[in-house]
Amino acid sequence: MAKEKPHLNVVFVGHVDHGKSTTVGRLLFDAGVINEQAMRKLKEKAQELGKSGFEFAFIMDELKEERERGVTIDISHKKFVTNKFEYTIIDAPGHKDFVKNMITGASQADIGFLVVAAGEGIKEQTKEHAWLCRTMGIGQIGVLVNKMDSVDYDESKFNKVKDEVSQLLKAVGYKMDNVQFIPIAALHGDNVVKKSDKTSWYKGPTVLEQLDVFKEPEKPTNLPLRLPIQDVFNITGIGVVPVGKVETGIMKVGDKIIVVPAREGAGVIGEVKTIEMHHEQINQAEPGDNVGFNVRGINKKDIARGDVLGHVDNPPTIVKEFTAQIVVLNHPTVVTVGYTPVFHIHTAQIACQITAIEKKLDPATNQVLQENPDFIKNGDSAIVKIKPTKPLVIERQKDIPHMARFAIRDAGSTVAVGICIDYVKK
Repeated sequence: MAKEKPHLNVVFVGHVDHGKSTTVGRLLFDAGVINEQAMRKLKEKAQELGKSGFEFAFIMDELKEERERGVTIDISHKKFVTNKFEYTIIDAPGHKDFVKNMITGASQADIGFLVVAAGEGIKEQTKEHAWLCRTMGIGQIGVLVNKMDSVDYDESKFNKVKDEVSQLLKAVGYKMDNVQFIPIAALHGDNVVKKSDKTSWYKGPTVLEQLDVFKEPEKPTNLPLRLPIQDVFNITGIGVVPVGKVETGIMKVGDKIIVVPAREGAGVIGEVKTIEMHHEQINQAEPGDNVGFNVRGINKKDIARGDVLGHVDNPPTIVKEFTAQIVVLNHPTVVTVGYTPVFHIHTAQIACQITAIEKKLDPATNQVLQENPDFIKNGDSAIVKIKPTKPLVIERQKDIPHMARFAIRDAGSTVAVGICIDYVKK
């Protein structure tokens, strides 16, 4: 069996109408992922709806209402294979960015492309998205200066945007020496897959080439073992088989493990007998591996989805309350103390109450705007205290970032995203 290419998640973010979806559509079409016939249909559809030029965006915006409104509402996943990697492309609607991806348990995006229109430069959402990328742990970022055709492919206009965005990314905390800026015109295909003859002054990679320049993120094998349980099966002749993805650390056959909160919050202890991935027995599982395993000493009724497995000598943290930095994305009114929505944290879904709003932050600079505000609303970033309604496993961003992120859902939509920065152990 051929060695699988490493898998990375890439997200395209940026201000509304700066061309994220068109860029992704152009990339998929020029690289041959979407065929001519499908493209022709989309083009006709775009003209019919009076949205000429939106055909590339339609590749990602497959929902009918998105097409009619000409905006991205939901996230679509597309597989995309380059020479070095297998990518999942996440097209981020204005703000809901990483959220769906986060909830479905794909490992947070590893790589982000910030799309900025050449003629407009930095807009409000550009700033927020830069912060969100940083907060959500996206370590590598590239900048696509799009709509170069609107400024006649002028190098000085490109440089102006480059300088502006560099300042922003520095302020957010990115190191600039490995941030690539690429001048593109997504609608016409300049420098997306094919090198453009209109930007002879640009010597760097195309978007496609840049995807192979990024580095495979190091697996967090040196962190403590954390494996959130996705499902538990009872298999005749084998016994109890929990299934899940290793987030951090390494699980080996023979390891003494503990699963918490499990069984009324006390946790259950067992020993790993076998580990299986893709129907093959393996001796150890590493971060990113989706595995099924059999544990001596644990019954099916002892553990459930949302519990987390770790080594006995470094068990996952059960908290009775925690402090988090959250960004409110989509709440119909305002968020106040006492609000108790459902938190999605790794594989757990638990109602938690916001018990205090300590600080309101500026989403574009992270500076404190207000102490103890009465409420927070869409677009606000804040430090809040949270009390789960039952025992919950979560870790601090600075200890195990992979286990610190969460999304807040209410009435079928994602209200906020956040990260745990501190906790009170149970």
